[in-house]
Amino acid sequence: MVKKSTVDKDLKRIIQLEKATAKVGQNNINLGISVLFLIGVLIFAAFQTTGLESGGILIVAAIIGGYMALNIGANDVANNVGPAVGSKAITLVGALIIAAVFESAGAIIAGGDVVTTISKNIINPEAVSDKNIFIWAMMSALLAAAIWVNIATYVGAPVSTTHAVVGGVLGAGVAAAGLAAVNWPVMAKIAASWVISPVLGALVAAGFLGFAKYFILYKEDKLAAARRWVPVLVAILASAFSVYLVMKGLKRVWKPEPYMIAMIGVGAFAIGYALVRPAVAKASATMPNRRKSVSDLFTIPLICAAALLSFAHGANDVANAVGPLAAIVSAVTAGTVAAKVTLPIWVLIVGAVGISIGLMLFGPKVIEIVGEKITKLNRVRAFCVALSAAITVIIASAFGLPVSSTHIAVGAVFGVGFLREFLVNKNKPMAAAVANGEISSGQVSWEETPLSTAKNLKKAKKAQKRKLVRRRHLVTIVAAWVITVPAAAILSGLIFLALREMLQG
Repeated sequence: MVKKSTVDKDLKRIIQLEKATAKVGQNNINLGISVLFLIGVLIFAAFQTTGLESGGILIVAAIIGGYMALNIGANDVANNVGPAVGSKAITLVGALIIAAVFESAGAIIAGGDVVTTISKNIINPEAVSDKNIFIWAMMSALLAAAIWVNIATYVGAPVSTTHAVVGGVLGAGVAAAGLAAVNWPVMAKIAASWVISPVLGALVAAGFLGFAKYFILYKEDKLAAARRWVPVLVAILASAFSVYLVMKGLKRVWKPEPYMIAMIGVGAFAIGYALVRPAVAKASATMPNRRKSVSDLFTIPLICAAALLSFAHGANDVANAVGPLAAIVSAVTAGTVAAKVTLPIWVLIVGAVGISIGLMLFGPKVIEIVGEKITKLNRVRAFCVALSAAITVIIASAFGLPVSSTHIAVGAVFGVGFLREFLVNKNKPMAAAVANGEISSGQVSWEETPLSTAKNLKKAKKAQKRKLVRRRHLVTIVAAWVITVPAAAILSGLIFLALREMLQG
């Protein structure tokens, strides 16, 4: 027996070593592909800048922009597809393909023609009106943001790339023109979003999960309840995403009046309900009366939600992230600093392709954390997270509140996790009775079921202590959120000072 145990241990160590070696090898391959992409960006930018006097600056800026795009794909996109992957609604490979296609489509089709040169208007453009100073500042901001997002991805923390760019612009602006150049009221709103975004996301997601539990999952006849309420929930999703896409995903190419947006939302709800109701009735006709059956009904809506979130992210956030690169292109080609500039199609292409490659190579790590490591997600919970991502942005926009889509999505994951934890511990007698087989899951309700045995009491106490959210991820992610702007700002300021010293000296 001892020899067998020793052999087993040795084999386990060998397997672990093989896995570690394979992982290192894969990381080296990914790094090599990233370098090849950046070399491709260099060649592509060289063709785009042929004949320009300062073409070398544009080539360097394009490489930095490509590096930033890789990091956006590795980190930011995970929030759009992570819940769908974690709930097993779609495979990781399928999610990567969907996200890559729709992120690229969003960036190229709806990325818009014009972007602001000073991200979020946090720096007064007149304070950095000198062309060379402006170019150095934007280059520093872009590089600092990319480096910070890269660090966050390495530690497994999903962060807002827009906030990283904001921090980069802030730091370079302060280094170039001093504190007086900063628009502090705007910065205060951005800081407020660190709290507003995750809290709103968590509350909305938890609210919908509570609704689903009370009206569907806790009912004796779950499928009958599902036939009544799942079409309503999916129609709400269709309505929310229609409004979300108009307000956020297409805002750079189309800005309809509020009444038109409202009509689009109502129309999407009606169409969604009319299409989903018979589909749910047909699908549920042969299903067993179990929670998993209800969960399976949300598979297709989840996949659609992941695709739409990716499209909206590509259309909005990607353009924000490559804004500094577009600003550099404008300053070099036009010779002046403008508050808004035309976004060249080649810049969007660099961003779109870079995001897709970064997602494929490095995205799985953060996708796994968002979808699986924070809390366990089934398709109902993941659906609530996706729904929260759209509705929270709509609510915040209506009240003029600054929010981050990254913070909303991750906050929503924590929200459904903490609600599950609360309900399990609150209803510990019920959980014990179910675990002991005295009642079926179909009998579960919000009312507590009396304990009848000492064994149940022991199980109830154990259930009371259950933690369904991993706190260490909460600490890591919140810390990364809080320090994103200052960290990117400090890094950007140092890079700017170094550039100015080298180029002026």
